Amino acid sequence: MPLSVAVVIPCYNEVKYIPACLDSIIANDYDERYLKVIVVDGMSNDGTRKVLQEYATRHSFISIVDNPRRIKPVALNLGIRAAAGADVIMRIDAHAWYPSNYISGLVNGLVKYGADSIGGVRRTFEGTRLTEQAIGVVVSHPFAAGNATFRVGTPSVREVDSVFPGCYPRSVFERIGLFNERLIRAQDREFSFRLRAAGGKIILDPSVECVYFPRTDLSAYARWTAIGGFWVFAAQRFSPIRLVSFRNWVPPAFVLLHFLVLALLFSIPPVAAVAGLPLCVYWALVFWFSASAGRKRGRWSLAGVLLFLFPLTHYAYGLGGLAGFCCWITSRGRIDSDVAAPAGDLTISV
Repeated sequence: MPLSVAVVIPCYNEVKYIPACLDSIIANDYDERYLKVIVVDGMSNDGTRKVLQEYATRHSFISIVDNPRRIKPVALNLGIRAAAGADVIMRIDAHAWYPSNYISGLVNGLVKYGADSIGGVRRTFEGTRLTEQAIGVVVSHPFAAGNATFRVGTPSVREVDSVFPGCYPRSVFERIGLFNERLIRAQDREFSFRLRAAGGKIILDPSVECVYFPRTDLSAYARWTAIGGFWVFAAQRFSPIRLVSFRNWVPPAFVLLHFLVLALLFSIPPVAAVAGLPLCVYWALVFWFSASAGRKRGRWSLAGVLLFLFPLTHYAYGLGGLAGFCCWITSRGRIDSDVAAPAGDLTISV
């Protein structure tokens, strides 16, 4: 008998993306008799709610759960609690499209590899407009994404620190609890690190892929990137698990280097010249990777946008990381209630 699967989809004002997401889930090859789709909606007001109700009316395995707090880990926990009786709980991102083998591939992988969490490779949709194509290139490029394997890909199945977005046996939540509701971002990271600290095994299977639709507005992308950098460090205030690794210090250190070079320029110019060498190397890499991406896609205007977008990504993430670090180390760092909610009960009844 197939394992029963609950697909949990956090959602808020996703009228542009949720139809394609749900259509792709409906078209999956997993037996609907063992499938439950739970869309946890943050009281959307852009027409998303009407779309969800139409899908729920047409498909009995789709249900809607309200999330008036509009916080993603709260949505995930509401969905998990609503997934009573499911053997497997799979998180789905509304900003993505999933091929027909996505659910079955990950569920089979849980069993095959004895995993506590498994995910596939996230291919980024580059779009046709210049700006959205540039953002699509950057979010999955090693120069911006680093060693985030689920973004840049891998040739074979491997054990990793985290995946996108995650498929788990229900026993994982019974063992280590739910998502930390104090984290509006980095909740996946914190959960994955907590799982690994408990001896859990997280697997990335490149034979399973999805297509992710990134933010296409530059200001929204910059804000999203800065908030991501902020929460890498700020999240440490709300978890005893070590979340900050060496590579996370690189973007903030990169930003600080600018201030150091500027200070030395007015005090010890020769030392400033030496300290500024890494910045020269950085900009050479920006030009190289921008030109390479433009040449590969036969669109040189793309290279011009990437010359701006690569640095925007690094500076936004680095500045966000510095702010998050300050928030982490100082008791005066204030996180408002609309940014971080109380953790609440991180256990579920069985």
